[in-house]
Formats: sequence, C-alpha cells, structure tokens
Amino acid sequence: MKDWKSYAGYFTDYGSCVCGNSLQLLDEIDDESIDLVFTSPPFALQRKKEYGNENQNEYIKWLCEFGKKIFRVLKSSGSFVIDIGGAYEKGSPSYSLYQFKVLITLCEEIGFILAQPFYWHNPCALPAPIEWVNKKKLRAKNSVNTLWWLCKTPECKADITQVLTPYSSRMEKLLNNPGNFVKGEGTERPSGHILGQASWTKNNGGSIPSNLLQISNTESNSQYLRYCRAIGIKGHPARFPSELPKFFIKFLTTENDIILDIFAGSNTTGYIAEKLGRRWLSFEIIKEYTAGSVLRFADSKETAENYYEAILRGEYVKISERQLMMFTG
Repeated sequence: MKDWKSYAGYFTDYGSCVCGNSLQLLDEIDDESIDLVFTSPPFALQRKKEYGNENQNEYIKWLCEFGKKIFRVLKSSGSFVIDIGGAYEKGSPSYSLYQFKVLITLCEEIGFILAQPFYWHNPCALPAPIEWVNKKKLRAKNSVNTLWWLCKTPECKADITQVLTPYSSRMEKLLNNPGNFVKGEGTERPSGHILGQASWTKNNGGSIPSNLLQISNTESNSQYLRYCRAIGIKGHPARFPSELPKFFIKFLTTENDIILDIFAGSNTTGYIAEKLGRRWLSFEIIKEYTAGSVLRFADSKETAENYYEAILRGEYVKISERQLMMFTG
C-alpha cells in the first residue's frame, strides 16, 4: 500500500491510520484496489455534534461525493457497507427519509447496487429522541441503524459460512437425535415444508444468520477507554461495537484483503481488521481522534502517551513489532 509518511498518523505491517480529509485522501488510492469499505459517517442529526455532522438538507449531496470516489477505488468484487442512523424532521415527530434518499442516490446516480439491507439492533440504546419518546410519549425509542450493503455487481465476494451463528438448543437436540424429530424421509411441517433427515440433520457448524444483527453497544472498560482515562483524554463519543465491523470483514473478505474506513473515529475497523489478518487503511480528519485511536494498539500507558503526543506533533508513527505481538496474542 501507499506510504503515508507525509501525514500525521500511525502504521503497522498490516495497515495505516492517516489524519486528513477523506475526499482528498481517496484521490491517492489506485482504481479498483479496495476489497471492502466499511464506515459509519457522522449522521444527519438536527443537533450539531462535536465530531461534526452535516444538516439533513445538505447531507445527501455531501455523503454522495464520497460515494463517487469509493466507487472508483472499489474492486468489481468488492463491497461498500455504510452504517446510517435514523433521525426525525426538525420540530416534528416525522421520521426523516434521508438515509433512504442516500441509498437511492448511491444506486441510481453513482451506480452501486443494493446487495442486501442489514439492520443493527442495539438493545441497550438510550431512549431517543427525547422530545418524542421521553417527554411527549409519542414514539418508541430508536434502537436500530440501517446498514446498506452495496456492490458494483450482484456477484460480489461473500461467504456466509464465515459468520454462522450457534445452533439453538432445539437444533442441537435434532442433530444429536434426528429420529425423535424426523420420521422417515418426509415429515410435513405445518408450513408445508417437507422435513427430511438428509436435508435437515446435517451439521453445518452453525445457522445462517439473519440480516438483523443484535449487538449491544456497551463498551465501558476496553483498552482504548482505559488508556484514554489514564492519559486524560476523551474517548470518541460515537463508537460502534467491534462485533459490527467484525461480522462484515469476516463475511465479505479473506486474509490479506484491503479494508478501508473513511470516517475512522477511534479506528475500530482498523483494529478488528488487524486482528483478523486483513490489510487496512483508515482516514480520520480530526487529529485528536487519530491520535487517540492509536491507544488501541499500545501495550502500556507510557507507550500510549508517547504515541499520542507524537501524532499530535504531526508524526507518522510505527507501532513496534513487540507491541503488535502482544496485541495479537
């Protein structure tokens, strides 16, 4: 991959986290060289956040400028997965259509196809929006984000067997004692399906997951947050759980593929890609967040603080092999 030493950030043998504007940095990536873009942009919320976010009226045009450049750098077999949260219209309990308009624009104007929509349910989400949920009791709380899985062709690279879920206890019993559940070669279920031993009692290592991903976002004592507290800095306020990028990286890539996150934040995507043996590239425009994300790769408070301060000074830091050996176990 490209040498990014003219930018502030850090790098390992597998990847780089670079501080800069993604719209400009994307221009430095070769055509059709990226296997997966997984990212979560600042959402189009009505209230401004410290990490920056566009208002809903400008959001679609703003985000799709990135989409055009992602289309260029993505391999024909690659995927673009974008996590977008919901929002309400200003001053009204009317749900905004902005994330659906983003999808339509990315497909109809830029050329992506929708491989499949996914939905991330965070069961620990706080009641929001406060005005319509807590105060006036007019709406249920928002706890689901949409994730658009986009590709350039319908035959994009994917392997659902890499993300199988554990069998239910009932399925385990069926596999262990199929005769108790399946009589002969054709037991008809109430649905009309014919349950045969050959097709229903094979152990495939797990069940095919649904496109509703239930993942709690409850991180409170990770290495990243511990080192943030230890050196006296604030953690990124909008982190997604590591299981979210992990699912899509395992599902849509293989070892040594290249993963890109253009809104890296605390660099959860790069962190997980490193642990899974993928090459990775992360862009983050705010230097404090870039510097803070290096704490995920540090092995002590001292090295965490040294790396953080070096990146704030504009350096491009190499994470030592000793630390990476400890990091990867």
